[in-house]
Amino acid sequence: MRGILGMEGILIHHIQISKFRTKDPEKAYVYFLPFSVLSIVSYVYIVDSRLWGPMQNTARDYVNLIAGKYPYWNRSLGHDHFMLACHDWGPKISSAVRYLRRNSIRVPCNANTSEKFYPIKDVSMPEIYLPQGTMDGLIGGPSPSKRSILVFYAGGIHGCIRQLLKEHWKNKDSDVQIHEYLPKNVSYYGMVRQSKYCICPSGWEVASPRMVEALYMGCVPVLIKDHYAKPFGDVLNWSTFSVDVAVKDIPNLKKILMSIPQRQYLKMQRIGIQARRHFEVNFPPKRYDVFHMIFHSIWLRRLNILIRDINET
Repeated sequence: MRGILGMEGILIHHIQISKFRTKDPEKAYVYFLPFSVLSIVSYVYIVDSRLWGPMQNTARDYVNLIAGKYPYWNRSLGHDHFMLACHDWGPKISSAVRYLRRNSIRVPCNANTSEKFYPIKDVSMPEIYLPQGTMDGLIGGPSPSKRSILVFYAGGIHGCIRQLLKEHWKNKDSDVQIHEYLPKNVSYYGMVRQSKYCICPSGWEVASPRMVEALYMGCVPVLIKDHYAKPFGDVLNWSTFSVDVAVKDIPNLKKILMSIPQRQYLKMQRIGIQARRHFEVNFPPKRYDVFHMIFHSIWLRRLNILIRDINET
């Protein structure tokens, strides 16, 4: 439940204590497959080997066990089953299991439509980093009038998008604060709170906690991500509280942001503050928070599936 991939464990914990959970399988609307991709990687993966087979076989063995032990998987071929995975390799590992990939509701953080994420049946889970295990110290920031930085990013240069950001903007313009690493005496969260816009680029993969960090602290997210399925897009209009910038437009980043009227920026910032409750992690969960939003998304996809009674012939 800790660390940058902790959402997987947090949600498993929330399911365990949830009022939506039943131990009577006949009353269940969906069935949770509680295997952990993070644990599979931790215990099965041989470092630097790039051997996918053992990890994929572990997931396949688990599904085969469930299919052999209970009738519910075979009844629907996995259509009414779901899995969680915040590790980047979740889609790759689960894709090796035929019906898990084709039929089941997969809920990964790495929601990349170019890597077999299917928005019509899968659910995009926001990647959320809670350094202390809770939201303490993460929520809130100064008013827009007290934000002196136009746009900010700091982080490792992983992948081509971040490399382009560095090449075009690092140390080029005081309004566009692009850093690989901040000085030790400069607070990352402090910089987020001083900024009007916060860049949330893809790294090696599309998922990143920066998007939610920006919303938590009142900074308008600037998403530079190819093929990313935004969380809760069924009900949230992301264009009202974030900015999409195409990779090819990185050289025009400042021009794009400066062209946004002040009134529109203020509206986006205000709506972002309203929307952030849907990304908050509460212990125990509260209505409309990230736990409820994820399960609402799962429910919407389950509505599309008609399951025949197990005794029908």
